[in-house]
Parts: sequence; C-alpha cells; structure tokens
Amino acid sequence: MIQTQILQTTIAVLVAAGASLKVMAAEPVTLTNVVAPRPNRPDEPRARKFSLAKAGRFLDSAALNWQKKRKCFTCHTNYLYLYARPALGSNVPAHRAVREFAEQQVRTRWKTKGPRWDAEVVAMAAALAFNDAATTGTLHPLTRTALDRMWTVQRKDGAWNWLKCNWPPMESDDYFGAEVAAIAAGVAPDGYSRTKAARAGLQKLRTFFKKNPPPTLHHRAMLLWAASYLDRLLTAEQKRAIIVDLLALQKKNGGWGLATLGNWKRGDGSQPDRTVSDGYGTGFVIFVLRRAGVPASDVRLQCGIAWLKRNQRESGRWFTRSIRKDNHHFVSHAGTAFAVMAIVACKKPATTIRK
Repeated sequence: MIQTQILQTTIAVLVAAGASLKVMAAEPVTLTNVVAPRPNRPDEPRARKFSLAKAGRFLDSAALNWQKKRKCFTCHTNYLYLYARPALGSNVPAHRAVREFAEQQVRTRWKTKGPRWDAEVVAMAAALAFNDAATTGTLHPLTRTALDRMWTVQRKDGAWNWLKCNWPPMESDDYFGAEVAAIAAGVAPDGYSRTKAARAGLQKLRTFFKKNPPPTLHHRAMLLWAASYLDRLLTAEQKRAIIVDLLALQKKNGGWGLATLGNWKRGDGSQPDRTVSDGYGTGFVIFVLRRAGVPASDVRLQCGIAWLKRNQRESGRWFTRSIRKDNHHFVSHAGTAFAVMAIVACKKPATTIRK
C-alpha cells in the first residue's frame, strides 16, 4: 500500500514537473527572463525537426540579449531582427521591446547625444521602415524622422560614411550603406520615396550607383533587392544577369555559401571555405530572388528551402562561419534572420514594388 502511494506520488510529481517545463518552454522571451544564446558553433547538432517557432525564439533571445548587455544596435543582430521578426508574428514581448528601443534612440538619444555615427542613422531608418511596412503598413512619425535625417548626412557623391570594421559583408565598405539607404527609402510606406527630401537624395544615390558598380556579387544582390522597390537602379538586363549569377552558385546540396558571394580576405590568415552551404548565403539569396520575382515554385528555390529545413540547428539558428575570423560568428544571427525571411517568402506570392 505504502509503495503504491509512493509510486502515485512520484508519478504526480513527474507529471507536474513536465507540465512546468512545457509552460517554461512556451513562456515568451522578455528583457527580464532572456537567457543569452549559447555561442555560435559549427559543431552544434542539427535539429531533429525543423521549427520556425524555435527560430523565432532564438532571434528573440539574441536580439534582447544584445540590447540588454550591450545597449546598442548592430547590423547582424537587432537591426535585422526588426526585418525578420514580423514574418513570424510581431505581437510578442521581444519584438515590442526591440522596436521601442529603436524608437527610443530616435526620440531621445539622438536629441540629447546624437547618433553614434552616420551609419546608425541609415541602419536605424532602414530597420524602422522595413518594420513599419511589415507590421502596420503605415509610416511611423519617428521612422519619418530617421529617414529625413538620413538625407542630411548623405555625402555629395550620393553615398554615406559607413562602418569599415573589416567585418564583411555588412561593416566593411560604404557601398553596403548606400544600398541599405536605398532599401530604406524604397520600402518605407505612405509613398515616402516621393517626398521632396527623398527625391533629391535618391537622385544623388542613383548617380552614385551608376558611376560605381557593386564590388561583390553580394552587393549586386543587395542592389537587386533595392531595385524591387525603386526604379532606375538597374536595367532589366542587369537584373537578369544578377539572377543568373546567383543561381549559378547554388551547390549540389541545394544551398548557397556566403563566402562565394564576395572576394573577401579572412583577417586571421586562414582560407575561406567556399565549398559549404550556410544559413546566410542560402537565406539571403533565396529572399532576394523572391523579391526579384523568381517564383517560389522554382525547383532551385525549393531545393534551397529544403536545405534550410534540413540544416537548422538545435537552438533554432542556422550557422554561418564568420567571413573575417573564427570567433563569435555573429553573422549566424543575420543568417537566421534571412533564413526565416526566405522560408516565409516562399510561402506567399512575390511582391515587387517600384516607385
């Protein structure tokens, strides 16, 4: 009798513990409970089952941890988070917190201390504009403030002074910043690109692109992305050529590799591995091709999506090796954002907006 009672009690405790674990697992990530994701590692096991929910939880954790610990924005983590999170649903505490933090920079910090650098103005304007388009579909007043300020720091040649930290593909040259600005102006809702300030700035920007060809295939793809919102950035022939060149780099396993999209040299002296597929290369290329009008039914895109679903890691992320050196591999955060955007983009018709 006593043994039966003990057995019943043990079972009840285990059931309750299991229920508690499920509640904890389902609890939304917040600034209060966020746990830093484990380091980005190439040997992290693949997930047993593909899950967009786990991808969202990883993105929430990475963005909130960066915000909480570093108290700033960065291209590879919380800026791109504002692009990607709405694809999975924006009505979660993490998204609200990151969005509010971004608005706070424009509303308060820029007025009291100013932006940290010109690149912050461009990157913030683009993240807010993309987020507006993906959520409310209406241009927020603070987004307009950021966009208008973006033109005030534009150089005479049409570009911007960008971060050159030798962290390609995002923080290594001015060309990337100019492309981010084009995306910002083009994706912004409420016809922002037709405003007086935007028209003048875009004219200078188009002149810059005309005089300066993209230095890498990655940046050609960025320009193709921007051209899905804005006209007179690329000719029809140039667009077709970029699409052909991107598709030509698809690997036999269905994926793409970031290292093949540029001729960047590694800072640690090691050789780039151009044989592997990764989250950034695959997600970025598929998303851009969808923006360019390549149908989701295209067998090459379907093979790429299949690669993404097979190669998600246990944490929910997709690994991408750093182009510069083997340490933090934060480009994996960007790769996870693009992977999510690519997968969701292949679930719905492509939309091309030209202004």
